[in-house]
Amino acid sequence: MGFDQMETNQAPQEAPQAPAPGKDATMAIAGNKYTAANDLMFEDCLRSIIQKAKTGKTYSSYKNQFCPKPKQSPFGDFPPEYLPPKSSIASTEAEKTGMSPEAAKMKKTVKKGEGIGGKTASLLPKKEIPIPPAPKAGAALKRKIPVSEFRKFYDRGDLPICVKHTGSGCTIYWKAKIADLDYHHYLPKFFDGIREKQDPYRFLAIQGVFDMLEQGGAKVIPVIPQLIIPIKTALNARDPEVIAITLKILQKLVTCANYVGEALVPYYRQILPIFNLYKMNNVNIGDKIDYGQRKKLNLGELIQETLELFEQTGGDDAFINICLLYTSDAADERSSVDLGG
Repeated sequence: MGFDQMETNQAPQEAPQAPAPGKDATMAIAGNKYTAANDLMFEDCLRSIIQKAKTGKTYSSYKNQFCPKPKQSPFGDFPPEYLPPKSSIASTEAEKTGMSPEAAKMKKTVKKGEGIGGKTASLLPKKEIPIPPAPKAGAALKRKIPVSEFRKFYDRGDLPICVKHTGSGCTIYWKAKIADLDYHHYLPKFFDGIREKQDPYRFLAIQGVFDMLEQGGAKVIPVIPQLIIPIKTALNARDPEVIAITLKILQKLVTCANYVGEALVPYYRQILPIFNLYKMNNVNIGDKIDYGQRKKLNLGELIQETLELFEQTGGDDAFINICLLYTSDAADERSSVDLGG
């Protein structure tokens, strides 16, 4: 049997199918565990490696001053009477010098410019008091992240989930079928946890939201009014990482079922104003290549993609509501043409 005949007897191989249009390629691969939640964990590992190479210190999300402090034990914080006494600087200095703590507190070295030089009067011209600069508004600065309901429910063991560690990454092990869950009770709790920046709360909340939206279908529409406050709280954290993952979840929300985008239109007033603060956060690198664009961390592009999906899925009233709450040159031009300007 010749080589040509062997080729004719082989079954033709099917070409690999491309991901569905409009969906992220990393989310469309069924066999790959690379998801938006895993991407955040990989970013933390990469950030830790880079920071240790530069400064010698390891990055830890628990050292973030804007995040809530973790509990001292799995059962909560210890009572104050069981905590070790805090040693102050004065008591430490008193032990070294043999002075009393009160005397150690009073001891202070006068620095240059603080003393009066022993004079009660002087003929020298008076020093001009420096005028402080105008304070910054700080509209885009990070804010303190409040404790989420998801963290309380998970610590208490009220959520039917746990982390399943695999060789290719982490996944969620659901102790109950997602289709049998009460979406009015569980989906707002998972949305409330998308502002978390510490694992396992962040991973479980974000991946849980994607899993519930994937299988929710029409069950998501009645729950939308309960999702607005968690979404608004996450956006008000003013944290670029939290805003990026919230935008990805909003894109998944309006495309998970029909009429979800139309049900979200009355709540644009709570969601869209934050977009105006970060719409210009684009990376201007000229003709260079941004190798990290697959991570979709550019807020300017994410906001533009999210608004386009809002307009496509929001029905007839979506565009005019976007123009009222979101300012952009393209929107102004289109609104002037539509309104006969």
